[in-house]
Amino acid sequence: MTIKELQDNVDNWIKKFGVRYFSELTNMALLTEEVGELSRHIARTYGEQSYKKETNSRELIKEEIADIFFVLICLSNQMNIDLTKCILESIEKKTSRDSERHKKNKKLF
Repeated sequence: MTIKELQDNVDNWIKKFGVRYFSELTNMALLTEEVGELSRHIARTYGEQSYKKETNSRELIKEEIADIFFVLICLSNQMNIDLTKCILESIEKKTSRDSERHKKNKKLF
């Protein structure tokens, strides 16, 4: 599935089940909430914190990443942003800016 198809699928879902998009401000707050939830699972899986009970942390992490992507798609759709174009432009920017930077970073070796 392409990113455009994902954007269309989310738009169709919103129209069918969500009534309308939440405001950009609400979606930004939801995005922040979802990133916080992902952070909690990452901290408990890879950091010093632990879960209170046995948990499939990989599944929880996958769910949160999907939730984050869903909200990002919602924000992109409601602001008429083509995510494919955005990502390609970002890769181009990073390539021109960082093509040698990381190769020269001794901390990475």
